[in-house]
Amino acid sequence: MLLMLREIHCFTRVAERLSFSAAAADLGMSQPAVSQAITRLERATGSRLFERSAREVRLTAAGKALLAHAEQVIESVEAFGAEAARLARPTIHLAYPPLVGVLAARIVRRLAGRTPAIGVELRAAGRSAAARALSDGEVSAAILATPAPAQFVTAARFHVTVDHLAVPAGHRLEPRARVTADELGGHVLLTPGTRPWPGLPGRSRLVADDDFGAALDLVAAGTGLLPIPQLLARTIRRDDVRFVPLEAGDLRITYALAWSRERVTPELMALVQAVQDALWTR
Repeated sequence: MLLMLREIHCFTRVAERLSFSAAAADLGMSQPAVSQAITRLERATGSRLFERSAREVRLTAAGKALLAHAEQVIESVEAFGAEAARLARPTIHLAYPPLVGVLAARIVRRLAGRTPAIGVELRAAGRSAAARALSDGEVSAAILATPAPAQFVTAARFHVTVDHLAVPAGHRLEPRARVTADELGGHVLLTPGTRPWPGLPGRSRLVADDDFGAALDLVAAGTGLLPIPQLLARTIRRDDVRFVPLEAGDLRITYALAWSRERVTPELMALVQAVQDALWTR
């Protein structure tokens, strides 16, 4: 029974088609070759697998009992092959903030579609965690809010416009069609990152590690208001938070792809190119 994968494959295909000729056509084999494979498997198992007649092919009781096991063998072999191919493929690890998850997915698709393909393992992480993973060599590159730490090389900068304001449900600004920057004076403004929002009045409170999720929890608790990109406002649904359009000039978050100059590889350079292509094309 050792390594009778060909015979087991023939068995599962005949069982599916209930026809030796149809199974042979599917497998690209001759009908006698399929019949011989089934005979070898029957001898090895000591059980008759099919009842054959001039008009039909039927599984025997033993064939029915063994079919599920045979299908598991085929699935395992296919999974083995797929995993072996994945492990043999060059792979890079990319840390990214959840805010730019759509871009990260686009990058993965681009690198998977190139020749030779490059695998990308994604790691969603805030700025501090991503920078630490990059310093420790746990990831090949990271998409970081700028300015990135000075020890990293950066490229492919892009901007995410901040044009909405998250307020607690029931807040006096909730019914407004839009809020201007001048109306934010006297409010606490939450900043997920390392620096206050530039050019906005009001008192700033930093939220560690550019975590918009944690910042929205603070908004719901009445701790402060949160300027937020529209792409998050469109996707987040919370009963305790409302999003109001914000007119605050050129308010935006700038990101860049960062990597360590000591760990440059051809795969990393392919990643840089994929990021640039993903940014300039859709």
